[in-house]
Amino acid sequence: MASPRLKEKYTKELVFTLKEQMQYKSVMQVPRLESICINQGVGAAVSDKKLIATAIEELSAIAGQKAIPTKAKKAISNFKLREGMPIGATVTLRGKKMYEFLDRLIALALPRVRDFKGISPKSFDGRGNYTLGVREQIIFPEISIDKVNRMVGMSITFVTNTDCDQEAHQLLKALGMPFKDK
Repeated sequence: MASPRLKEKYTKELVFTLKEQMQYKSVMQVPRLESICINQGVGAAVSDKKLIATAIEELSAIAGQKAIPTKAKKAISNFKLREGMPIGATVTLRGKKMYEFLDRLIALALPRVRDFKGISPKSFDGRGNYTLGVREQIIFPEISIDKVNRMVGMSITFVTNTDCDQEAHQLLKALGMPFKDK
């Protein structure tokens, strides 16, 4: 099986370009993407258990890997939430599947967002990780609009091996993330 297009671009071109830009002595110092975590919260799942199964099915289709349910850590009586109750779905991608998802996100999903002008460069967490919020799951071509009975958003976190936000920003920009100009 062939290596993903973005992974080949990273290993053959971007490592050396980023090494020169950031003035590293070795290519091993160049930041790299370690994983992508996709989380989907389904608050209405407290009253309807079928929503969790739908969320897991949709997230698995989007990621190309089986999603797992997330459970409530604390009981909150105002929301009728008990500890251990399933309230969302999550999936963590690494390796080939991570690069394939990133390629689909950049090339197919983000351009389908209505009035898209780029993603905000302000969503870095101070430790070199970037989180992107998506309001509708229908931007992904794997999801059929006809079968969706509820619009659910998700957060996509890009985990890098660097602690510096500027280095992570340069890495993601080099990989093709469409950041807005500051």
